[in-house]
Amino acid sequence: MDIEGYARKGLRNNDLGLEDKLTERILEIKNTSEKHARNLAKAAIVEAKATLNVEGDVLTSTVSGVTMGEFGVGSRGLGDFYAHEKIAEVIGKTSAVVDTTHLDDSGAVLNEKGDGYIIVTIDGIHSRLSDFPFLAGFHVARASLRDVYAMGSRPVALLSDIHVADDGDVAKIFDHIAGITTVSELTGIPLVTGSTLRIGGDMDIGERMTGGVGAVGTSTELTSRIQTQVGDVILMSEGAGGGTVSTAALYYEMHDVVEETINIKFLEACEALIASGLTKHVHAMTDVTNGGIRGDAKEISRTAGVKLVFDESKMRPLVNPKVLDMLEKLEIDYLGVSLDALLVIAPPEYAEQIIQVVRDVGVDIDIIGEIVEGSGAEIVIDGKVCDFTPRFRESAYTPIKKMIGEEEPRDFEEMKEAIDKAAKEASEKKKKVMEMIRGK
Repeated sequence: MDIEGYARKGLRNNDLGLEDKLTERILEIKNTSEKHARNLAKAAIVEAKATLNVEGDVLTSTVSGVTMGEFGVGSRGLGDFYAHEKIAEVIGKTSAVVDTTHLDDSGAVLNEKGDGYIIVTIDGIHSRLSDFPFLAGFHVARASLRDVYAMGSRPVALLSDIHVADDGDVAKIFDHIAGITTVSELTGIPLVTGSTLRIGGDMDIGERMTGGVGAVGTSTELTSRIQTQVGDVILMSEGAGGGTVSTAALYYEMHDVVEETINIKFLEACEALIASGLTKHVHAMTDVTNGGIRGDAKEISRTAGVKLVFDESKMRPLVNPKVLDMLEKLEIDYLGVSLDALLVIAPPEYAEQIIQVVRDVGVDIDIIGEIVEGSGAEIVIDGKVCDFTPRFRESAYTPIKKMIGEEEPRDFEEMKEAIDKAAKEASEKKKKVMEMIRGK
């Protein structure tokens, strides 16, 4: 609970009983005395009043009038993809070799000598794993390493950022770090630095945990999505899911499925490909994460200007049987959720070598499709060609997500206009502040 945000909202609405209501809300969540709760409420109101009416480009926040939930930001569907396009616009043109406009798993810049690349990525923990810190740490560390590997790069270091709310148990930090370093020690990639803070300091109460893990790698070759070419084949490794599948299993009380996600097969497959030297022949690699293959196909098509055609009969056998059984029992589209599988896009003449190298380390992989001229994506299911565009949100994989649904809201175009306006205002603010600093 954000005490200051609650207080600011009450002040805007001229809520005369704000102090009493805020005290009551604090007592609902925090194990404390009524006197302490009331003093905390009073202090929050004082701080909220001080920041209620601020002026100037730096202090005035850009407002779109559209909430994160309404627009599906973070839900790896059409709304989320659109928001990320706008983020790239606000960032603007950069000197990076691969930046946010490429919609890749990581960014890449040239090293000082100009003869190689430094790869950087960051992944946030799965929000629904806040109460399972070890699991959150394991999966976010693995995801961060996956993103670096997917650029054809060997990771060299990990870094973490952990935030726990005021009432959270300190042991959450240790459990989370243990999850991260399980992956770190299994791969030999050290966790070298990090940050540990409370969420919102004294102003956010509760037990919630959030944060992220970043990774850095180096490479002389890149396997970014923009290099995808017509005539390439698409290969996919086996996948058992990660944070998303674990979350579905936890909140549908199928807890035994969680153990299926605890592996480093993706990382082992990538390490084998890099060691074999085959990555110099690979055009693109990516991990099948939130939004599923549907989302990846849309992003690759948009970035490379090609069309992707998939054969569902080749994809299904590569999904962990226990995970697939759970997803189908729960009517969760396995093509629209994170499978944590590796997609490799390469010329057909290298396909068999790639398959052999990956299978030699105990990871299954097969050709699941091809790249053709055009745009978008198609999938062949039982001999029929079907549309393969992502939904507004990723496949609903928890009871709450099923309640919210996956369909595009009726006012999506109207919301997009508001998002466009907000992104433009943020870009203009950036320019004004830069001019102010340069003028000094």
